[in-house]
Amino acid sequence: MKKEIELQKQKVEYTLRKSKRAHKMRLAVYCDGSFVVTAPWRLSENIIERFIIEKSNWVVSRIEHFKNTPKPVFLKGTKKDYAQYKEQALVLVKKRIDYFNKIYNFKFNKVNIKNQKTRWGSCSKKGNLNFNYRIVLIGDRLADYIIVHELCHLKEFNHKQKFWNLVEKTIPDYLKIKKELKEGVLKIT
Repeated sequence: MKKEIELQKQKVEYTLRKSKRAHKMRLAVYCDGSFVVTAPWRLSENIIERFIIEKSNWVVSRIEHFKNTPKPVFLKGTKKDYAQYKEQALVLVKKRIDYFNKIYNFKFNKVNIKNQKTRWGSCSKKGNLNFNYRIVLIGDRLADYIIVHELCHLKEFNHKQKFWNLVEKTIPDYLKIKKELKEGVLKIT
């Protein structure tokens, strides 16, 4: 549901998503300037608005940052783009998984390429690895990080230190890459 709130003397539009699965509130500002608030289902709108106001410095700074940042070309993906790059992305991902899994030796189920709007990749509890088709457009260094990130979730299904130690084994500059990705639109989980 679309909402509006005044933050630092300016009206800011946001999308409120209430979720039965959410345990805490989450604020996300994407590079197109859109602002999304995800909140637990039963949380009152007064509490949600107070939380947004508490975080107004961060929200406004992220919106301003993205207004002043050139938009990457690959962000506006179409079904045609997906069809064009899906197979190429699958070849890249499988090749890099084979390479890195010689080091990790993790068991996984399927590898899928998807047309996701907000994720670079994900790993399911069933051991399925999913990747955004745009992975083929971002360069080897970032793609390798995303692939290793999801691969390491096969062993550590969290973001605790043991997980990051696994990532660091093959991507020693993962913190720098993680920061670069955080400044973009899509996220990895």
